[in-house]
Amino acid sequence: MFVLSHDTELEDLGNGIKRKVLAHDSNLMSVEVHFDAGSIGALHSHPHEQLTYVLSGKFEFVIGDEKRIVCAGDTMYKRPNIEHGCKCLEEGVLLDIFTPRRNDFLTLIN
Repeated sequence: MFVLSHDTELEDLGNGIKRKVLAHDSNLMSVEVHFDAGSIGALHSHPHEQLTYVLSGKFEFVIGDEKRIVCAGDTMYKRPNIEHGCKCLEEGVLLDIFTPRRNDFLTLIN
């Protein structure tokens, strides 16, 4: 299945954060998340495994008890139910991969 970026709209989540749900099936989902500098991805947890790849920008991430600064080319793994969040230090874009799919993300775009 092809999901073309120009055919997919960014959802404005408020507070300088926008999300674009990309290709997915019941077992896997990819999502772009666009951050303005200073935006906060609030601490949260969920039952999904998650990989985050930094496409651009600079972020301060908290995963569990660890805090690190990450930038383009860096990747993070979040095991299920671990608390995590970030602050965008320089405008940027993250690519999140979830397994299984985040059905809660789909209800927001339908």
